[in-house]
Amino acid sequence: MTAGLRRALTITDVLMLAYWGITALAALGVLSLPPDALYKGYHEPLLVAWNWSFMPLDLAFALTGLAAVRLARAKDPRWRGLAIISLTLTMCAGGMAIAFWTLAGDFDPAWWVPNLLLLFWPLAFLPRLLAA
Repeated sequence: MTAGLRRALTITDVLMLAYWGITALAALGVLSLPPDALYKGYHEPLLVAWNWSFMPLDLAFALTGLAAVRLARAKDPRWRGLAIISLTLTMCAGGMAIAFWTLAGDFDPAWWVPNLLLLFWPLAFLPRLLAA
């Protein structure tokens, strides 16, 4: 695993786990988030359900990505398969969010930029991993 891929997976996956940790604490009422940090319609039940519907996908890509990093450090060749799965799921999560915000007609850069990054950064690594 290249240093760039290791760094990208670690940063993305740790940030995603932090996002869900903060989201869970806010849902439990332990944490209060500033309204300007929330997406449009944050308190609407349908959008709350939409957001939580991403949790399994986001956790899957984060945990497979971190597992890939760990296996690569242990020189275990199974890291490559987990990295491919993680990168593919990362792109799916970003693409689904962008599709939703496009259909909803909501173009808030605070949500678009991170999701465009999720959609596109894996392309810097996937072709080489698939070719190997």
